[in-house]
Amino acid sequence: MVHHSGSIQSFKQQKGMHTSISEILKEKSLKPSRRSLPCLAQSQTHPINLNHFLSVPLSPEPKPEVEVLSQSISTSCSLLPPQTGDGKDHYVEESEATTCETRADESFLLQKPVSRAKLEARTDSLQGKKRAGSSGLFFRDGKKRIDYILVYKKSSPQVEKRCTFEKNLRAEGLMLEKEPSLTNNDIMFVKIHAPWDTLCKYAEQMNIRMPFRKKCYFTDWKSKTLGSRFHLRCRQIKSWLPRNPMKLDKEALPDLEETDCYTAPFSRARMHHFTINNRETFFSNSTRSRIVHHVLQRTKYEDGKSKMGINRLLGNNTYEAAFPPHEGGYKSRHPIKTHGAQNHRHLLYERWARWGIWYKYQPLDLIRRYFGEKIGLYFAWLGWYTGMLIPAALVGVFVFLYGLFTMDSSQVSKEICEANTTIMCPMCEDTCEPWTLSDSCVYAKVTHLFDNGGTVFFAIFMAIWATVFLEFWKRRRAELTYDWDLIDWEEEEEELRPQFEAKYSRVERVNPISGKPEPFQPFSDKLSRLMVSVSGIFFMISLVLTAVFAVVVFRLIAMEKFASLNWYFVKKNWQFATSGTGVCINFMIIMSLNVVYEKVAYLLTNLEHPRTESEWENSFALKMFLFQFVNLNSSTFYIAFFLGRFAGRPGKYNKLFNRWRLEECHPSGCLIDLCLQMGVIMFFKQIWNNFMELGYPLLQNWWSRRKMKKGGGAGQNVDNKAQLPQWDKDWNLQPMNAHGLVDEYLEMVLQFGFTTIFVAAFPLAPLLALLNNIIEIRLDAYKFVTQWRRPMPARATDIGIWHGILEGIGVLAVITNAFVIAITSDYIPRFVYAFKYGPCVDKGHHHEDECLRGYMNSSLSVFESNSSLHRYCRYRDYRAPPWSAVPYEFTLQFWHVLAARLAFIIVFEHLVFGIKSFIAYLIPDMPKDLCDRMRREKYLMQEMMYEAELEHLQKERKKNGRRYHHEWP
Repeated sequence: MVHHSGSIQSFKQQKGMHTSISEILKEKSLKPSRRSLPCLAQSQTHPINLNHFLSVPLSPEPKPEVEVLSQSISTSCSLLPPQTGDGKDHYVEESEATTCETRADESFLLQKPVSRAKLEARTDSLQGKKRAGSSGLFFRDGKKRIDYILVYKKSSPQVEKRCTFEKNLRAEGLMLEKEPSLTNNDIMFVKIHAPWDTLCKYAEQMNIRMPFRKKCYFTDWKSKTLGSRFHLRCRQIKSWLPRNPMKLDKEALPDLEETDCYTAPFSRARMHHFTINNRETFFSNSTRSRIVHHVLQRTKYEDGKSKMGINRLLGNNTYEAAFPPHEGGYKSRHPIKTHGAQNHRHLLYERWARWGIWYKYQPLDLIRRYFGEKIGLYFAWLGWYTGMLIPAALVGVFVFLYGLFTMDSSQVSKEICEANTTIMCPMCEDTCEPWTLSDSCVYAKVTHLFDNGGTVFFAIFMAIWATVFLEFWKRRRAELTYDWDLIDWEEEEEELRPQFEAKYSRVERVNPISGKPEPFQPFSDKLSRLMVSVSGIFFMISLVLTAVFAVVVFRLIAMEKFASLNWYFVKKNWQFATSGTGVCINFMIIMSLNVVYEKVAYLLTNLEHPRTESEWENSFALKMFLFQFVNLNSSTFYIAFFLGRFAGRPGKYNKLFNRWRLEECHPSGCLIDLCLQMGVIMFFKQIWNNFMELGYPLLQNWWSRRKMKKGGGAGQNVDNKAQLPQWDKDWNLQPMNAHGLVDEYLEMVLQFGFTTIFVAAFPLAPLLALLNNIIEIRLDAYKFVTQWRRPMPARATDIGIWHGILEGIGVLAVITNAFVIAITSDYIPRFVYAFKYGPCVDKGHHHEDECLRGYMNSSLSVFESNSSLHRYCRYRDYRAPPWSAVPYEFTLQFWHVLAARLAFIIVFEHLVFGIKSFIAYLIPDMPKDLCDRMRREKYLMQEMMYEAELEHLQKERKKNGRRYHHEWP
């Protein structure tokens, strides 16, 4: 680049900038970013060869594009005057040998470097395939790419609205072509193509960031100071290490170089600054679809303020569907290793959605390119969550193995198994008989698996883990938003929901953002609707509590029946039988109520009349989380904190409705009931969710194909699915969930709560979550790639309201685990006995099992019964014996245990919250090197903009034959 002095020098001094880029190179620059290094590497190669491959040979003379409609449907819009497209497509190639290159879509699919001759041959074959056999990706002329598909029924009465809408779409610069369906004679497809001028116009309006034409001015000063020998030695050492099997091969995925270049908001006035090698591929397919969707949302179909947008036309059945097309099939007859990928959908299937690569990292850049940043962030969060579950699962397995190996040597289990002469009081008063404590030996050993010395450590570990997970996710999100050019992206002002406009069209207020009048919801109306919605939420929560109460009643009835059953096996293991049947019935109630809650949440959200779609989605997500969280965890809270706490004592039992005696805990504690509840619900719920996510769409698509083969749609009987064009194939797929990603996030957030809130009672929960998420990632990938229509590529900078919900769950998990350890677990009673009443008191430190000798006898009280066989029986409580001065009163040990439990809750919560806050303070939300790179690149972008403008001005003046003056234009 030529540097000038004079007025340019004074201009830069006024701006506080370096006088030339050479001065920037002299100073120590920061570590090169992943967006700048490929550009630097390309400047040392031969970009002319790449330009020859990337350029598409087109006709030099632009021809007017005339829309061709089939004769059978040309009369459907006869109510309006015919419209002729007078727009022209100008396909002009531009190649710059000194700029950062952007590959065409087809070139992304090449995996190995080949010679120039092979590149030219492959280019010819690709273009031949592209033009001749487009498989429904282009218009009939084989040149115009289909950017969006609209579907309507010819029998629909909304002909005037549709024709007006399509007329206005052509006026906006879009090109339309209609095509009848091959499977249903009543279905008509409207193919939409956005020409170059229209794309440029709306890309500028939407501030879409595109690769910027520049040279790369970052230099790696470390390589200069340390020398190349050091880096060579590091590469040799790295080559000796085993390759990470989870990483995808570099040759397996294309280099998405548009993410490796500096970008700037697109501007038609400064179009010469951008890397435009091929106008057909400058805007990616997802960007083109997003631009067309932007036009569809803002095009009128009738006169009036609110008579616009494709969403309203979908709501009144003018159109049946609107979606961007997939980029072809996802399977190929030829292996991808030898023939390469046919398209990005095929590449995503082979490198992401296939079950055989379940252990590989996700190609997030390719996911983002195909589905958009919003879906890309979901899979990035899901992958990050799954990776963070690995250490939690390992620690949980170690805690479980510790309980397994110490199960037989546990002093409490030994005393229970050896208590052949300890007679326990009957579990019911009429038909039950006294039983021996040793009968519950297996129950006591299983309890020790989950209630041992590692429980407290694991609870503290998981509380810290939740904080570390969220804090490091913030850093990961910052890196992704930087790599995906979302740092400076601001969400567009959303359009109002049609329901909101229809309801409040009479009252208007000036929007402070746009300055335009819009419908306004009065505060009194908003408050009254919010109160009704909150009342509905509390009513549904009370319905959940009613269902839990019904399960409690069932457990009381089942307890009496199982304890008095003649079947010896069930009678001996009545605790397992009662808990198991109660959990199964509770699971069926949970899954049944979830269907009701979704409909109620939908009705309550619509009753509130949210202003925009994002407000509606956040309100709906919050209600769904509250309903399903309470539904899923209410019975677990009952078992953890209420089971056996109000049962009373022999001779004075508390009864429900004066009929059923309240359920008691086992002599070894209630934790095993909580563990069984969590394990069963978590296991079966994950299986059910996976079936509904994949099995249900598979069945629906199978049924659609079956109807299509039989000609059920009154169309042509197409035997081979490959003969269908892409728009017909996509129409036969299932649409994405109407709630977007709400269901996907909701499933994972509920799992996160189940994993952290009661993890002290079930250390295997992170392992189950990890195994489920490994399946969930590939299942969701398979669903998005193969079973669903391509969703609209949307942008987002974070996961929205779910991050706040995750932080709330993390806080609740600390409190809940403190109460589980203190109240549900027997850790505190054993601790008090060992240091206050056990044989090790005042004898120094001894082994834990020795200090717990006699604990079981100390935790059981004596009751004088009227039985002729056994005068005395034992029950679990700290009460005085019947021969004491004050029989059946709480002993001093009871108050010591209660005080220790309260003290543990306070100490545990303050300690863990302090550690969590300290960790959150130590871990910044954005890495320091990323902050420095962003500031540095922003500065260099300004420098490059100024010098590129000067260079362009100099070329223009030399071209016009004018003398160049050293001045800023």
